[in-house]
Amino acid sequence: MKVAIASDHRGFELKKYIINKMKDVEFVDLGTNSIESTDYPIYAFKLGEYVTNNNCFGVAICGSGIGISIACNKVKGVRCARVSSIKDAIVTRDDNDSNIVAFSSAISKRKAVKIIRSFINEEFKKAPRHVKRINQINEYERSN
Repeated sequence: MKVAIASDHRGFELKKYIINKMKDVEFVDLGTNSIESTDYPIYAFKLGEYVTNNNCFGVAICGSGIGISIACNKVKGVRCARVSSIKDAIVTRDDNDSNIVAFSSAISKRKAVKIIRSFINEEFKKAPRHVKRINQINEYERSN
């Protein structure tokens, strides 16, 4: 399975840990590549474009996880959720068919790995009420 991953400087160490720990996952590392200060929107947009163009999952990391998730969601076709638990990851896949999960760089490294595994292994349940809501989001995106 291919998963795209990107971070700003504050998420760089966690990103490296995730890639090194999850050897069974093929990560496409979209940067940043150091702890030198950088702007999260640059990497959020790269990640969002990659995920939508390649129909894969993504992982986004910044200091809070909030800024990068907001920026990811500006890319048409992205449904990014900032999560902090396995339950969050499962719900956002089950209900929202999210394709990117975002983290705070402060999350436990082990917990992040467990959450990513849950996220990429969970399937969208396609409950009619959730499909209807996602279609509403997609319609809005197309009209703007």
